[in-house]
Amino acid sequence: MQKPWLASYPPNVPSDINPGKYRSLVDLIDQAVVRHAQRIAYTSFGQSLTFAELDVKSRRFAAWLTQEAQLAPGERIALMMPNLFQYPIAVFGALRAGLTVVNTNPLYTQRELLHQLQDSGASAIVVYEQAAHLVEAIAEHTALRHIVVTGVGDQLGPIKGTLINTVLRHVKRQVLPYSLPQAIRFNQTLELGRWATFAPVDVQATDIAFLQYTGGTTGVSKAAMLTHHNMVANTLQATAWLQQFEKSSDTPAVVLAALPLYHIFALTANMLVWLEVGGENVLIANPRDIPALIKELASRRYTNLYGVNTLYNAMLNDPGFSRIDFSALRACVAGGMALQGIVAERWKAATGCVLSQGWGLTETSPVATMTVAGVDFNGSIGLPVPSTDVSIRDDDGEEIPSPGVGEICVRGPQVMSGYWQRPDETAKVMVHGQWLRTGDIGYMDEAGYVYIEDRKKDLILVSGFNVYPNEVEEVIARHPGVREVAAVPQADEHSGEVVAIFVVPKQASLTAQELIDFARLELTAYKVPRYVYFRDELPKTNVGKILRRALRDELHQATARAKV
Repeated sequence: MQKPWLASYPPNVPSDINPGKYRSLVDLIDQAVVRHAQRIAYTSFGQSLTFAELDVKSRRFAAWLTQEAQLAPGERIALMMPNLFQYPIAVFGALRAGLTVVNTNPLYTQRELLHQLQDSGASAIVVYEQAAHLVEAIAEHTALRHIVVTGVGDQLGPIKGTLINTVLRHVKRQVLPYSLPQAIRFNQTLELGRWATFAPVDVQATDIAFLQYTGGTTGVSKAAMLTHHNMVANTLQATAWLQQFEKSSDTPAVVLAALPLYHIFALTANMLVWLEVGGENVLIANPRDIPALIKELASRRYTNLYGVNTLYNAMLNDPGFSRIDFSALRACVAGGMALQGIVAERWKAATGCVLSQGWGLTETSPVATMTVAGVDFNGSIGLPVPSTDVSIRDDDGEEIPSPGVGEICVRGPQVMSGYWQRPDETAKVMVHGQWLRTGDIGYMDEAGYVYIEDRKKDLILVSGFNVYPNEVEEVIARHPGVREVAAVPQADEHSGEVVAIFVVPKQASLTAQELIDFARLELTAYKVPRYVYFRDELPKTNVGKILRRALRDELHQATARAKV
């Protein structure tokens, strides 16, 4: 196929990467921790962990998993914790033990956690102590044999004692098909692993490294099977693209890890890329505390930042933002949701650094496209990264000539091997066996730049005309009185659906009519919001992405109640 994007590549970015550089993520880990041994890998709560220390601790955890816990290669281990040292230690230890990591949100409800543990068949879990009660409540309904409890205390100092009392004290032994699992502190596993002999496990490129759960386009959450090959490839793809952002300096990179590492964006962009490069990740356990985040940013000179649009917007609106020294910045990247032009403009004006945009999905490990370093925001999501093909296709999977609008499809070594135990769902998203349907609607221009109109499932259909929420939100966000905005469909008896917007205002005096009049200056009549709802905050995912679905559901329920 033709690849027009290659002509637009920066001169120091290769057209292809060699995913066979490392046999597996274990091979990458083994080489990186030696290559960068004396460098700082992670900083958290004022403490630092070198790559050499990461090597030792993750080997000890791997030894405990294989020798003490008797977990076999291929078994699943759930990790349910915020950004603490224990997370990378556990991930690298689990991978070295040949296990499959099931990343789990520590803010999950009991129902969400139960689904994920049952679906994955996880044999073990490392859980943040504040969420341990959820495990306690559902353990008898899962395949869990081992429970490791951890918290900030494990990181800040030694834990007194040995095995702690089980957090499952209310579960009756006789109803379980296995002996009651004892809960053990994370530090204790490392101490036990210290005296165990770790025999390296033979891990293949095709083995599943992560079961990464995603909502997809419909139905219950399902797990993308991301193999060692997928993750190694995307790490090398992102690293190759990163070359254009780097400056000639012997100073190691200092990277803000504000997004949770269990999320696919931070997992690759923060943890794996900077393992390969040898940069320092400063772990932020609670990115929702914006004043504390601003204080951390002001405490040292960062070279790289990763975040979502809402995080960058929140930082810009904090009064302490102007005190931060951004002179060392090499790259700022937004992903996870659409970057708004006004946020990109304000960010560059305030920091002097262009806010680049990356795009992808959980199913692509996740990076598929990236914007070129130093190029001002133009609305595109950039060019396909090395060894990646992008095609615009119709509902039948046939290619649409440029610049036609259709579903963006991706092919490359980073594309998942399928959904865990769901061949039917896998078949729905794979076109001709190789191309992944992304659910995003867009087009590609003659230079190979990809543009997203919107998510296929988020389209608003007004009298047969497609309205893309991103376009409406982009316009409304430019109003000086708007802090955040989300556009969703609202049922209408005349046109089927109309546009409704939920707005977090900067001042209480902002009116709905003011916003509607503002929208009329930039949008054709059927795209102009018919309804405006003001809120103190908008519902968001754990990484700060606005949940349009929750707002749609709110409107649907309100309409249903009105009809009763």
